[in-house]
Amino acid sequence: MKTGFVQDALFLQHDTGDGHPECSARLSVVLKYLETQTWFESLTQIEANSAELEQIIRVHDTDYVRRAEEVCRSGNSHLDSMDVSVCIESFDIALLAAGSSIRLADKVINKTVDNAFALIRPPGHHAEMSMAMGFCIFNNIAVLARYLQNTHGVDKIAIIDWDVHHGNGTQHLFEEDPSVLYISTHQYPFYPGTGSYSETGIGRGSGTTLNCPMPIGATDRDYDKVFMQAILPKLDNFKPEFILISAGFDAHQADPLANINLSTDSFVWMTERIMEKADHHCENRIISLLEGGYNLQALPLCIGKHLETLLQHS
Repeated sequence: MKTGFVQDALFLQHDTGDGHPECSARLSVVLKYLETQTWFESLTQIEANSAELEQIIRVHDTDYVRRAEEVCRSGNSHLDSMDVSVCIESFDIALLAAGSSIRLADKVINKTVDNAFALIRPPGHHAEMSMAMGFCIFNNIAVLARYLQNTHGVDKIAIIDWDVHHGNGTQHLFEEDPSVLYISTHQYPFYPGTGSYSETGIGRGSGTTLNCPMPIGATDRDYDKVFMQAILPKLDNFKPEFILISAGFDAHQADPLANINLSTDSFVWMTERIMEKADHHCENRIISLLEGGYNLQALPLCIGKHLETLLQHS
């Protein structure tokens, strides 16, 4: 029983500029910390690999993908909005982030590993079909979900997004699709303004979106309650064949970009509950992708606890 782990020094070359919270130090401090942990060598290291354009355009409009490439390679500093900072290398690095997630899927499907975590950037859950948003270029978890369905024949996929910001892009990409259950806990009202209780899916996808908006100051107890009363029963009813986690750690009490008060141990508790459902429904198959998390002291601890839990319970 093994946990896969992917990272690459190239992710550090996505230059967002001085003072930007989504900076390369996020990954470098995490990796430095992880390498000090006694269990780190027990992780199965997976080589990063770039996504093919055809895998990206299963999720994003072709015109958007072309525009993203053009903007980055021309040396512009922003894509679509001022909160998506880019550099010349950003397009290729975004392909690497999406492709590394896909590579983990292959390893879990062929049972090389039981579950996996991707230490990647840029994040993805705000990226819409035809627009970059919220530090995100490509929607990594959406690309991964479609790859699992189209390449490996996985039908029912659950995406659990515990980033403190609502994953507007992921919701919109799947809100008409009954084969993908999207669940989100997030501070509300807050950026990007979506994610109310009333957003439950559209048409055939009605009922396969579950938003759990959390008030300012929400604590471990509040998250425990919504997991036990809403999220875990929803997973039982849906019976996923694979579980994906948009693992943002910016709901931590020390994070500078939000006002949720989770402890580090709360991420252990949520991981354990999700793993119990993965054991029951989908042969332990979980892939977790890094989204947000901007306190450089708290982020390594949270990711370390999350990874250690995946490893010890795998």
